[in-house]
Amino acid sequence: MENTVENQLKYAGFWRRFGAHWIDIAIFLPLSALVIYLENQFRLFNLLWIIPGSVIGIIFHVYLVERYGGTPGKLAMKTRISMVDGSAVTRKAAILRYSVLFSLSTLQGIGIVISTAYMSNEIYHSLGFVERGKVIMEQAPFWTQPVGILIQVWILSEFVTMLFNKRRRAIHDYIAGTVVVRTGATV
Repeated sequence: MENTVENQLKYAGFWRRFGAHWIDIAIFLPLSALVIYLENQFRLFNLLWIIPGSVIGIIFHVYLVERYGGTPGKLAMKTRISMVDGSAVTRKAAILRYSVLFSLSTLQGIGIVISTAYMSNEIYHSLGFVERGKVIMEQAPFWTQPVGILIQVWILSEFVTMLFNKRRRAIHDYIAGTVVVRTGATV
């Protein structure tokens, strides 16, 4: 039965998924600009933002995926996330899809909060944006930079993995038992 369903699903290709990713990034640009502005104004903004930022990430990557079958970018690109058998994505699968990126991002955020907590307001506000970022990362706990590298490796490996399998599944799809399909594209 699974093989029959598998043959009916039209998998979303790499470029469609890549485009969806960039649409999602574009959706967050205004919020990202606001966050950067507020970080420049208030040294401890990241401490205040870590929980709301995490909740927004969960809503975007878990709730919307479970409720609508995808993020706005995926839906705009006429794709949806489903279980490998074509059924609607489950809450557990939506959580698993986001779990690695969420964990790594949260760890990095905690490292940045720790670093800025120990910095004085005078030093924080005397530094330019790029220089401040360098100082924050230098003073962050030892694990913060490797976690940042892991985030970049994770994202890159997600795209590379999509290129080398016929169903264009990323690593998070394998973890969650999901696949991204074109909407209305069944035989």
